[in-house]
Amino acid sequence: MNRFRADLHCHTLLSPCGDIEMTPAFIVRTALRKGYDIIGITDHNTTLQGREIRRMVGGGEPYILCGAEVTTREEAHCLAFAYSEESLDALQRFLDDSLPKIPNDEEVFGYQLAVNETEEVIYEAPWLLISAIDRSIEEVAAFVASIGGIFIPAHIDKPQNSVISQLGFVPPDLHSDALEISARCDLESLLTRHPYLRKRNSSFIRSSDAHYPEDFCRAVTYFSMSCRNFEEIRMALHGSEGRCVQID
Repeated sequence: MNRFRADLHCHTLLSPCGDIEMTPAFIVRTALRKGYDIIGITDHNTTLQGREIRRMVGGGEPYILCGAEVTTREEAHCLAFAYSEESLDALQRFLDDSLPKIPNDEEVFGYQLAVNETEEVIYEAPWLLISAIDRSIEEVAAFVASIGGIFIPAHIDKPQNSVISQLGFVPPDLHSDALEISARCDLESLLTRHPYLRKRNSSFIRSSDAHYPEDFCRAVTYFSMSCRNFEEIRMALHGSEGRCVQID
């Protein structure tokens, strides 16, 4: 097995709360400089900039995992990833159909711009992307599973916008491929506070949730697997056939 360094939760300038410097060129250049092999692009309720970064990288470095950070009806944040263009199209339609049509106010929330590798604007999202979609966390998890995606409740240790902060616990019947903790979370302390999490037999990943350049790739999850592709990542998250994930 090979060992890969990953950060699966990063925002670009398309997220209204993402810094204008979080461009495709910056993300790719910095990931390579810091020795990261896999980067998950997870803008709020949209897959569009991640797909542009994947197109830009092609078969090169780093491996780009495309998805979105979905805000559920309960205002819990979850990571949803898909692989094929068809499944990403389906995820984008699901998000577009579920997002409230609230116009973005750039002066209040920030710009929502997607750019190409030369930083030319190719898209501006008209509706406020940080709104909660009209779907429950169970509905989001079920939809992601239906398109063969990967579903991970985000930063479950945080006191806001996490499944625990919003629901009080991680539902025992919620299907997830892993659970995410934030960059500074002490996992053992979290498990002591929520001992039922030990019984879930879930993998934990640690991510930066970077919105600003200084936070990008400040957290790492190590993937032990044969190569970098979507199915190998899923297998590692589930501890299948000798694959696994580890966090510091």
